[in-house]
Amino acid sequence: MKIVYIVPGTGGTFYCQNCMRDIELVRTLRREGHEVLMIPVYLPLLVDAPDINDDTPVFFGGINCYLQQKFPLFRRTPRWLDKFFDGAWMLRQAAKKEGSTEAAGLGPMTLSMLEGPEGHQKKELDRMITWLRDQEKPDVVHLSNALLLGMARTLKEALNCPLFCSLQDEEPWIEAIDEPYRQLCWEAMTACGNDVDAFVAVSQWYADVMKKRMALSDDKVHVVHLGIKTPERNGSELSFDPPVIGYLSKMTDSLGLGKLIDAFIHLKQHPRLGDLKLRATGGQVGGDVTYVKWLKKKLAKHGMEHDVEFLDDFDAEQRLKFIQSISVMSVPAEEGEAFGLFIIESLASGVPVVQPAAGAFPEVVNATGGGLLYDPTEADGLTRTLETLLLDRDKAQALGEAGRTAVQEQFSTERMAERTLAVYSRYTNS
Repeated sequence: MKIVYIVPGTGGTFYCQNCMRDIELVRTLRREGHEVLMIPVYLPLLVDAPDINDDTPVFFGGINCYLQQKFPLFRRTPRWLDKFFDGAWMLRQAAKKEGSTEAAGLGPMTLSMLEGPEGHQKKELDRMITWLRDQEKPDVVHLSNALLLGMARTLKEALNCPLFCSLQDEEPWIEAIDEPYRQLCWEAMTACGNDVDAFVAVSQWYADVMKKRMALSDDKVHVVHLGIKTPERNGSELSFDPPVIGYLSKMTDSLGLGKLIDAFIHLKQHPRLGDLKLRATGGQVGGDVTYVKWLKKKLAKHGMEHDVEFLDDFDAEQRLKFIQSISVMSVPAEEGEAFGLFIIESLASGVPVVQPAAGAFPEVVNATGGGLLYDPTEADGLTRTLETLLLDRDKAQALGEAGRTAVQEQFSTERMAERTLAVYSRYTNS
């Protein structure tokens, strides 16, 4: 099967679960003999992807999109000038800026992108279509998320093939946008959804959320859980010498890093947990850097600054080393997420998780049997639940092993690819 897969890049600045999911899916489909052309938009992929970039150009370069949004002149500039702003170095610098990956303040541009050929970035869409017409005709086109739906109709008309769209964490982005753009974006996404043959949600919970948000029928939305590579992740005895709590996600307040630090400070006061450590990784963007500095000062006030590590590197090799060095994983994002890739990354190495009963976390934790859930409305819920595992090593080991087995059987990249292809096959002759 010939597949065009369009995915937004992050520039490799933080742990982007959606990017990693897309990259592993493309890798697996290629290993299985399918021809997949992966096209980055906004920023380069970079994270874990040196083998699949294929020298494909970045379309809708983040700097050009911004300039075209703000200044009408740039909607008519020649390609030689636009190419300068699409340079790899320029885009890497843009990726480090907070505004490049945060929804706040990007309402007008988000709406403009959803307006497709009527939006301010029409020039970028035309360039992508011209380039794609020079490639071999695909059997399907797959958009990585619903924020890209503005290009759906134009792609279908130009390439004359079924079009699919993943659903993965668009809602938090749109909900962070100020009115009136928030409502306008929802309306635009709903309208654009008519141009999509089928949607692929990363969890049943998120499928239900987006069906309601975008007025999608049940038969148009399919669920394919995320998957990861598992062969090299062999089980081993959990390390509790010393016990270590791990955090793997963008190091920001909204994903619960501060709550985890507070729980850690309380747990250190337990007579049996005086040697407790915490390690956090996943990248920082813009204001996250200031936030982490503030957390370090808070730890220093309690004399615990040497008990917590904030690690910069989080590529695949470093993530595996990190996970194998911890006793329990927790990313206490109280609003939940569409899936939580860090859950199955941890469980693949036999490390149990502690997560709030929010979003898709219960769906994933219950499906794997690899962790404990707590009520995020309870003030000490996180602390008490972490304490349960940190003081009961046998229980932690048992949960981790159950989770490892479940990930190998149900959450591999091969299963993810198989289920994705099954969705494609319903709408194609392949």
